[in-house]
Amino acid sequence: MENQNNNRRNFIKKAALGGLMAVSIPEILTASMSSSGVKKNSLMKNNVILFQGDSITDAGRNKEDNSYNNAKVLGSGYPMLAGAALLEKYAALNLKVYNKGISGNKVYQLAERWDNDCLNIKPDILSILIGVNDIWHKLNGQYNGTVDIYRKDYIALLERTKKVLPNIKLIICEPFAVRGVKAVDDKWYPEFYDYQKAAREIAAQFGATFVPYQKIYDEAQKQAPGAYWTPDGVHPTLAGAQLMAAAWLNAVK
Repeated sequence: MENQNNNRRNFIKKAALGGLMAVSIPEILTASMSSSGVKKNSLMKNNVILFQGDSITDAGRNKEDNSYNNAKVLGSGYPMLAGAALLEKYAALNLKVYNKGISGNKVYQLAERWDNDCLNIKPDILSILIGVNDIWHKLNGQYNGTVDIYRKDYIALLERTKKVLPNIKLIICEPFAVRGVKAVDDKWYPEFYDYQKAAREIAAQFGATFVPYQKIYDEAQKQAPGAYWTPDGVHPTLAGAQLMAAAWLNAVK
């Protein structure tokens, strides 16, 4: 909390002095992703793109509607913003964009619904952001998982996916948290770093594109305090969702 208050004071001080730079998402992405060597996945005509994950991906989507390419089924978060940009920029490709994130999910819960919510959709590009609940729910006593379980379950899920859809292109998004903002306190660390490391290693193992969201959020806090990007340290604000969408779009071309 002290770190959050310091960030806020510094932010206000800069604004009072007239020295605050305008928030620039392209600058944040350049600074945080230039050394990451993010691999771009080529989009093809009639490609199906699927976003999977927990509440950060879910973002209040209508789960009763199984269609695609509309705001109600894509939610109010980064999948909707990224999907809208894709559909506008690549109108000639006739893309189909789905969101099947579900609030509260951990990796094993993705696996429980994977046939209906992934394999049957037959995505050409699959994006997964998962991991924050695997530690958050452990800390609040709702789950007894470990990073080893996270890694094992994640690898099994991707192996199962590749077996059915051998040509699928994978985008693994780094689980992230903004330390010092409400829900995210010192209890998360250093264990949460192990989950992030596991996600990076799994992405490398499967030749997936890796989106370094933690690095992106860290860089973003140089331009505005953590609470500007996320109200609770985990779920993005509107600005945070746009930041995530812009970063995600760097993974496709």
